[in-house]
Order: sequence, then C-alpha cells, then structure tokens
Amino acid sequence: MPSVQPKKLKGRMFSVQAALPKYPVAPLEQTMKKYLKSLEPLLSEEEYRHTEKLCKEFQNGVGKTLQNKLLERAEKRDNWLSDWWRSVAYLGFREPVVINSNPGVLFPKADYNDIQGQLTYASRLIAGLLDYKVMIDEQTLPVEHLGKNPLCMMQYFQVLAACRIPLEKHDDWTCYPPDRPGAPKHITVIYNNNIFEVPVYGGDSKPLTTSQVRDQLSEVVKQGATAGEPIGLFTMEHRDNWANVYKKMIQDKTTKAALESVQRSIIVLCLDKSNNTMTDARTVSGHQMLHGRGSSYHTGNRWFDKTIQFIVGEDGYSGLNYEHTTAEGPPIIHLMDHCMKYISSGKDWSPATDVKPPTKLQFNLTQDVSDSLIHAKENADRMVSDLDLKVFVFDEFGKNFPKSQKVSPDSFIQNALQLAYYRHHKKTCGSYESASIRMFQLGRTETIRSCSTESLEFTRAMMDSNVSKQRKAELLRRAIDSHKQYTNDAISGKGIDRHLLGLKLTAAENNMEIPELFKDPAYTFSGSWRISTSQVPAKSESVLFFGPVVPDGYGFCYNPQEKCILFGVSSYKSNSVTLPAAKMAELIQDSLRDMRDVLAATMKANL
Repeated sequence: MPSVQPKKLKGRMFSVQAALPKYPVAPLEQTMKKYLKSLEPLLSEEEYRHTEKLCKEFQNGVGKTLQNKLLERAEKRDNWLSDWWRSVAYLGFREPVVINSNPGVLFPKADYNDIQGQLTYASRLIAGLLDYKVMIDEQTLPVEHLGKNPLCMMQYFQVLAACRIPLEKHDDWTCYPPDRPGAPKHITVIYNNNIFEVPVYGGDSKPLTTSQVRDQLSEVVKQGATAGEPIGLFTMEHRDNWANVYKKMIQDKTTKAALESVQRSIIVLCLDKSNNTMTDARTVSGHQMLHGRGSSYHTGNRWFDKTIQFIVGEDGYSGLNYEHTTAEGPPIIHLMDHCMKYISSGKDWSPATDVKPPTKLQFNLTQDVSDSLIHAKENADRMVSDLDLKVFVFDEFGKNFPKSQKVSPDSFIQNALQLAYYRHHKKTCGSYESASIRMFQLGRTETIRSCSTESLEFTRAMMDSNVSKQRKAELLRRAIDSHKQYTNDAISGKGIDRHLLGLKLTAAENNMEIPELFKDPAYTFSGSWRISTSQVPAKSESVLFFGPVVPDGYGFCYNPQEKCILFGVSSYKSNSVTLPAAKMAELIQDSLRDMRDVLAATMKANL
C-alpha cells in the first residue's frame, strides 16, 4: 500500500507542505568522491585503489545511464526514494521485526506499584493520546523545524490507526486515516494474552474522559482474568512464517474479523503484569519494551505489527514499541512527550455519552495454527535469550558540557562511541547514524557515516600515551567538525547512501546487470553497520533502543538531556566478537569522561 496522505491539506500542520523542496538526486561525481573519502579509514591501500578504479569506471560508464534514469524518476515523483525505502528497508525485510527493526522506548518510572495505579496511569496515557489525536485529525499540529527549515509532517498523519500485514515475500501496510468514512473509534487492549476491542469514543463521537477510559480498562481486566492464547507471538515470527499462518487464520470469518479489528484500531495498549525484579530494573524493563522478555513474561501480550503499542506495567514501568514502516523516532517521541505532559496535567474532557463496553476478540485456531504457535513460542524465546541490552544514565554531564566547549553534543557523543569501539576492537568499522531528511517532501532518513579519517586519527591518539592532551583535543575538535559537516550534508540532500541505493535499484528495476561497484567487497563491508546508532532527543528522561543490525555489531541509541545522557546499548550474546552490552556501556562512559578531561584541560591551559 502506498503512503497515505490527507484528502485535503488544511490548517497549520500542512501549511508549508506544498512548498517543501523535492528530495534531490545528488551529482554523481560528488557522491563518488564522498563515497571514496568515507572508505579511507576502513580499507587497506590496495583495497582502496581497487574501489577507486571501480568508482571511475562506474562514473564514466553505466553510472551515467543510471543517474539519468534516476533523474527521470525524480521528475515524476514527490520523492524518488520514499516508496523504494518502505519496500526495501521495511516491507520487503523478511527477518522478524522485533529486535531487528522495531525500536522500544522506556518512559520515566511512574509512582505506582499495583494494578489500580496501573489502570489510572494507562487511562491518563490514553486520554493524552486522544488529546493529541485531535490535533492530527484537525491538522492543527504546529510544523516542526530544523533550525529555520520547516519539516515534512506527513509521518504524523500515518502513525495512528495503522498496521503492518504479513504477506509472503513482501508485507503490506494499511492505515485508516481520520478524514475517511468509518474512521476507527477504538483501541486494542491486550491483557493476560487476551485481546479486546475497546471503544474510546462515545456514540456522540466525543473522546472518553480519563474516568471513562479507566472504567473500560477495569472491565478488560475483569474479563481477562483467565490467560488467553498468546497469539501475539506470531507477530515476532519470521515474516514468511507469520504470513503462512496468517493466510490460514483469515479463512475463519470470526478470526479474520478479530485481526481486522486490531489492524483498524487507533493503537494497541498492552497491560503487563509486574516484572518482579529489583536488579537493574531499568534494563529489565528495557527488554520488556523491546521484545516482552519471552513467552513466560510479556511477549505473548503484544502485537508487534501495530505501528504504535503502548506498554504499561503493573510495577510503574511503561513505554512503547513501534513498527518502523511509516515513521522514524521523532514523530513517535513527539506523541510520547505530549502524553507524558498530559498525564501530569489536570486536563480532561467532558464525559461522552452512549459508551459501548469492551469486546473480547475471538480467535478460532485450527490444530495446524496451534502447532505453529508452539514453534513461534520457541523461536521467540530463542531470540529473546540471545539479545544483550543495557539501559543506563550517564549523569556526570549532558549537553551542557559539549555546548560549553562550543561543539556539537551529537558529534561529541558519536566520537565517544567511536572511541569506545576502538578501545576494545582496535579497529574501525562501518558506522551508521540516522539523519532526518524531512526538510524534503516525504523525506525519511539518510546515513551519517560516523567513522571518518578524522575520527580514526582522534581515537588512535587517545590510545597513545605519548600524544599530548593539547594534540588530542585538537584531533577531537577536528573529528567533531568532520562529523558535523557530514551531518549537515546528509540532512540537506548531499548524503551518499540513499543515492547509491537508488542507482542500484534503478539497475534492478530496468533489468540491467548489477554494476561491479555494488559487488565490490568494500561496498558490502562499509555498509555492514557494526555500529548502528541514533540520537532520539525527548523532553522527558525517556530512552529508545533497538537491536544490532548485524550479528557482530552493536545498537546504540541515546537521549541527550541538559545534565545527563540516557543510553540504550545492545549486542548479541551468541557472538564471540562483540562485548556484553554492560561492558560496552562502561567503555562509553570511560570515553565520555576522557574526552571531557581532554577538552577541559586544554581550555584551562588556554585561559
């Protein structure tokens, strides 16, 4: 299904949408030059010369043809990349979405520790969601800006009442926007593995008050006292396995209607039992938000295909998990920040009338499907047991220190990650940071290649006791400046990875032989993101996290606050190359301290 857009652009939310520039196709020579520069810290001289030769051949040969075809595509579309990206990065991806694609988010711990507090908190969360939904429905959300540049707001229109649907080889995605007839008025609530359709609007089309939502949730808990079949485990399966089961499930009319109810719902709300742990509760709860902690805990109490599912635990820990097809972190975090603020406010609606009660959805499972559920449980537990995660707060400084040194906080943190990796592995690797290209119509992301010649020089110097602090500080500032320049290029349409992907896909779409440039080991190696990162700032002390994107890699996500930095770090236990997440977290903290000390010492010396 293509991207869903409003029938009519109105209000301030889309007031500048038509004026946003189209995503450009960068000049081929420029991309080849930048690509080669990005390879300098990763390749031997011999490997580099080989790739340099391939780049010249490509640029003077088939690259010209592909570039012209890509330019033709760009002329005919609002965004030449967006449909391809949804397909290649998400809907065509066949591995499980959990850990591999769906991020988890952990909210600040709330002050309750029983089911009554849980229901009160969850009802305020849903009331905040409905308050936010009004702004989407009426298109009154203010336009986001990056500096002075307005950003595309289309992702906000596609995160509610949306769901991924499993199909063989290539999934589908569906959305039920508010400006179409029969727009959904219910949420899905999962409790004790039971799945409910819960109306959150009255017969008068008014959203329910906090008290009315709480009454609905109390009824869910009452009806869900007996554990249900953990059908949500299917959404953690390999996509083709899930597609095969889904095809069988929709043969039954009752089951098909239940599945459609979940797909149509505004969001999923998962009400979880307590984790019953006092040891590193933040990390344990991070696992809960990312994958549910396995079939013995909460994984069956999920629907990972849903674009947004809020997760509220009985022990005060809550968060969300989101399916990535339609949006990046910032729109999800913006929604979350609004809900966090609403929870602590005294705002509420006047009561709605003619409120229909929750309905427990019925799933009729054949023996074949029940057998598949046993396999899904085994597969889920295997995945969960292999993921290592550490969620922590670095509280010695936050954005305040880099800003005091007049350097970019994000570039500072990225170089700390490079240093932490180098300290253990003694080498560099392909490094990814997500950059938003929402300055353009329907923009998604571009890659910031955080490993550079400058970052390598800096990390080597930091490991050399013979290099002075003054020199280390100089190299750090140079590495930060290099990263900042790459970031500015990436967000302004001058990145390289999406352009290279577009050229490769153009060849495939035109039944042309894949050029040698894309068969080069350097292309594969440099794009195997052993360091996969994302900065996701939030107003609250929340933190996002995800799994590594390669077996011998790490996932790093961080939320820089003014006086602290929240991190989520992941690796795989089964891999003998990578460190445990907690050990890598220690290296990150050591790197941040050492970088602070180097800059602070040289500043004092210059006074």
